[in-house]
Amino acid sequence: MSRVYNFSAGPAVLPEEVLKEAADEMLDYKGCGMSVMEMSHRSKVFDQIIKEAEADLRELMNIPDNYKVLFLQGGASMQFAAVPMNLMKNRKAGYILTGQWSKKAFAEAKIYGEAVELASSADKTFSYIPDVSDLPITDDMDYVYICENNTIYGTKYKTLPDTKGKLLVADQSSCFLSEPVDVTKYGVIYAGVQKNVGPAGVVIAIIREDLITDDVLEGTPTMVKWKTQADADSLYNTPPCYGIYICGKVFKWLLKTGGLEKRKEINIEKAKILYDFLDESKLFKGTVEKESRSLMNVPFVTGNDELDAKFIKEAKAAGFENLKGHRTVGGMRASIYNAMPIEGVKKLVEFMKKFEAENA
Repeated sequence: MSRVYNFSAGPAVLPEEVLKEAADEMLDYKGCGMSVMEMSHRSKVFDQIIKEAEADLRELMNIPDNYKVLFLQGGASMQFAAVPMNLMKNRKAGYILTGQWSKKAFAEAKIYGEAVELASSADKTFSYIPDVSDLPITDDMDYVYICENNTIYGTKYKTLPDTKGKLLVADQSSCFLSEPVDVTKYGVIYAGVQKNVGPAGVVIAIIREDLITDDVLEGTPTMVKWKTQADADSLYNTPPCYGIYICGKVFKWLLKTGGLEKRKEINIEKAKILYDFLDESKLFKGTVEKESRSLMNVPFVTGNDELDAKFIKEAKAAGFENLKGHRTVGGMRASIYNAMPIEGVKKLVEFMKKFEAENA
């Protein structure tokens, strides 16, 4: 069977050459006589895998020396609690609500202190990024929190909020490594890797060193303290070894194919093909305000639920998988992460044109 075009929002498409390499090494990694799945996380071989992965990520993102890179478990959702537990010294923080994930993080933060809604785009079903140039940030706030790219609603911050000197914390799960970022603008960046980087089960956190302390909220579990993980170089307990190994291969693939500058160019080109079609289509329409559009997740609708269902069914039969929108919003969504080839987007648009002609 040939591979389908997988437009899933996560776990998502991975570079084919990475999967082939992993397949070749499945039974015997570099002559050690066993799979990475089987080896001790304390072994010299795995030590090299994790150290190389970190070094390559630092090169890719130009991560300064005063930031720690942690490979964690528990999904991005675990960090909804870890962020306030590690950072809420004054028990107060500001949250910008742009979709399901920032709402969940906001609700979690309320358990630990006063979480303040600084801005929200809920009034228009999260179809835009609110103005973040002059937010009601107070001196006693410990940090400002954003979800930078919204997987479900297909929006992305084009400019970061003015935090008025406060720490910026960003969940970058669905835009991580899709374009260059200036790490120094953030106190914390974290991302579940199952969208752009690897298999589900790994979270990468990039945290400024001065924020990693023993001064955490009372009752913070040992495993959720960033210091526990940082002091042990992500090896406090058995890490998700195989997932980290795949991430490392994806970092090498990104470096080899031009780094994040080149990746951004390709991602802009891919997204433009789909958005240009949606803008001129008589049947399909995008659901996001133009200036807030994501390069990674593109939601669209026909305006008719039955037609949407017909499209999803026929698309699947034609080899386009996982185009159904998130259960909370319906419609369709094409996630076009780094590993989605440009021809996949072109073929999808061809199919959409054909469907439009047949169903106009």
